[in-house]
Amino acid sequence: MINNVRGSEDSISMDQKPEERTQSQSHRCQLLDLPWEDVLVTHVFCYLPLRHMVSLQCVSKSFRSLIQVYLANCRKFEPAQTGPHIPKEAFCSMLRHNQVLHHLCVSNCSDWITDKELLPVIGQNQHLLRVDMRSCVHLSRHALVAVSLSCPRLQHLSLAHCEWVDSLALRSLADHCSDLRSLDVTACRQLKDDAVCYLAGKCPALRSLSVAVNANITDTAVEEVAKKCRELERLDLTGCLRVRNEAIRTLAEYCPKLQSLKVNHCHNVTESSLGVLRRRNVEIDVEPPLQRALVLLQDVVGFAPFINLQI
Repeated sequence: MINNVRGSEDSISMDQKPEERTQSQSHRCQLLDLPWEDVLVTHVFCYLPLRHMVSLQCVSKSFRSLIQVYLANCRKFEPAQTGPHIPKEAFCSMLRHNQVLHHLCVSNCSDWITDKELLPVIGQNQHLLRVDMRSCVHLSRHALVAVSLSCPRLQHLSLAHCEWVDSLALRSLADHCSDLRSLDVTACRQLKDDAVCYLAGKCPALRSLSVAVNANITDTAVEEVAKKCRELERLDLTGCLRVRNEAIRTLAEYCPKLQSLKVNHCHNVTESSLGVLRRRNVEIDVEPPLQRALVLLQDVVGFAPFINLQI
């Protein structure tokens, strides 16, 4: 790709006569002649992966300047554009001058990213709507506080498997990001009922919440979420061992828009509470008892006997 660009800039057909060659040069329109911000950045480069754009900086000084303009105007920084892994130096260089990010995902930087690299990016991008920091184990609670203070318009946040998330940092998020639509705090085991209840009271627009893999979560938190977040559509309680049927019944009563509920490994949640949600066609990740029995029987004997399930 780079060679092709060089060729388009420098090569002139040797078959042309000198006067034809001069005329061709004077009328030729090159890529860099197009308006950079109004055309190339907005309508051309947005369709190319970010990693390819960075490679173009090696073509010439003009291309390097153009790519710097593009990077400063990027709205998204995600693995689909940057690739599965990105070095620390490249991350810092690419986002050094950007102040207009809307989506930021650093999960592909989880092996090395710390507060030192992330906080400057967060601090200069106050229009962020979506932030993904899942599995970034080298960050600290200061990263979440920075997001809370710098990104008042934040709507989607993933903190899955970030065990550094604590109740105070989550309260800061709730106080400053009331428009939050989805939050994933899977395996954030420092969080307890009080933090989740506080969040529910401050962020009533929540539509998707995961508090999975956290044995500290009880009926108290689930019931508060159900009563305060009436727009809730998806709830993940996987592995919340202390959640019981009472909380699920409250969820069914207060959340008419619920579409998906995950309660796998919630051993105190039974069909007596899930049945109400099944009749509303809520997607549940646990099969009904009879269905599970038939599956087990088929595994043992090799076939499932005919049983009239409508009896």
